[in-house]
Amino acid sequence: MNNPPRNRRSPRLRNLVAAVGVVLAAAGMGTAQAASAPDPVKPQATGSVEPTGPVPGGYASWKELLLDQRKMVKAADRITAALADFGDGYAGLMAVPESRELRVYWKGKPSKAFNDLLGLLRRDVAISVLPAQYTARELEGEANRLIRANRDLITSIEPLQDGSGLKATTASVGATRTAISGAAVPVTLEYGVRPKVASRWDDSPPWWGGSVWGTSSPACTTGFAVTYQGATKMLTSAHCASVGSTAKDPTGQVIGSVTHSNSARDVLLIGTNAAGRVFNNPLGNVATEINNPVIGTTSSIVGLFVCTSGGFSGTNCTIKVTAVNVTINVGWLIQGTVRAEQQSFLNAAGGGDSGGPVEVTNASNTNQVYAAGTITATDFSTQVPCTGYRPTGRVCTWRIYYSPWSNATTAFPGIAIITG
Repeated sequence: MNNPPRNRRSPRLRNLVAAVGVVLAAAGMGTAQAASAPDPVKPQATGSVEPTGPVPGGYASWKELLLDQRKMVKAADRITAALADFGDGYAGLMAVPESRELRVYWKGKPSKAFNDLLGLLRRDVAISVLPAQYTARELEGEANRLIRANRDLITSIEPLQDGSGLKATTASVGATRTAISGAAVPVTLEYGVRPKVASRWDDSPPWWGGSVWGTSSPACTTGFAVTYQGATKMLTSAHCASVGSTAKDPTGQVIGSVTHSNSARDVLLIGTNAAGRVFNNPLGNVATEINNPVIGTTSSIVGLFVCTSGGFSGTNCTIKVTAVNVTINVGWLIQGTVRAEQQSFLNAAGGGDSGGPVEVTNASNTNQVYAAGTITATDFSTQVPCTGYRPTGRVCTWRIYYSPWSNATTAFPGIAIITG
């Protein structure tokens, strides 16, 4: 799967100063000096991006967990793809690696067609069906109503996957409790959550994911190479630039022009020559860079373990999905995001990482990754020391929100991932 040698500038720190505490559209922005050295050979080595540290659920290894996780995601995809055939009882689902099972929540009595499908899926993965009070459709409708009516109070809102109600975050508990007192479903409040929209350093064509880019200065990270409407594009975050802007790397080399953007899903496309590979680092080591082929996409479900590859923070793993279909309020509403948390309360992403890859390691070959989405926002209430190429002068957090692959397909119907 390795590409033949190509010229690629190796990453190196510039005189970058990342802006801290600004709105999402400017997160991680800084200045850079132009490169004067000739281009060395770009990194050719692939390497493992397998998580490290204690493995939950009694698994013998992360590889064993990732294999089960992949089975759970495939089963979840089969279920959600066929929901129209089962009636309106679906509430949510989650992977529970600690119990080695996929849990599906359903309001009312599941149909025979649903049970028949589960019978087939249970040949590969354990699945439990548990009762729910509300359907996903009911919860989504009430969530949309509440956050639109209380934009000055609610910072995010999400359906609970067990169908019991909603969870909202706020900076003003008292006023928000009053505002949601007439909600049609139970709403749990979490206080203090503050989502804010959250670059490697000298890439060259064909462009890879995980490299630093910006317009007037380095500010964001490239995500994944895709095709859309017959052309090659780079997927990244909408809050990083506007349509018609010229995207550049930190040395001023032009990547391409922004051709499409959808702020409600925080996804953006740059027209450029891109390839289906991403930059990563061996965990905890930004002095050595590796590259990994993208072999496909993956859905995001609660319980999923992912890694991030921000241009500023480098590669970080053991980040677990805790909520899906989250609407966050960052001055405007971004829908369909995924909430994820680093399980040791270490850096998940920070300023300048916006638009960067969120990926899942292939258990069968840990040198390969699946595209899960692109980094959208950090939660300033969960600040931790930064990692990576610029560990100071930025804000980094253990809780993040990312725009899943489904947001890209919703915003840009017909989009397809480019594999490596």
